[in-house]
Amino acid sequence: MTPAQLRMARNALRIGTRELAEKAGVSFTTISRFETERGGMQHASAEAIRKALEAQGIQFLDNGEMAAGPGVALNK
Repeated sequence: MTPAQLRMARNALRIGTRELAEKAGVSFTTISRFETERGGMQHASAEAIRKALEAQGIQFLDNGEMAAGPGVALNK
């Protein structure tokens, strides 16, 4: 998960960093630092956030993967 993916996922769900932090069981500063690229994230925190987002319907894609439904992608 990249910072851009995390921002897009939160925006798609219309949830804030505090709400996501509560759902994932991590601190909101962990999410904020990662999204603004001011710090990395421990693997356990990243997995907790990913699972919380996926439980809400977010699908993370790697390069070349296709979405199972409507969505957005970042083209670099």
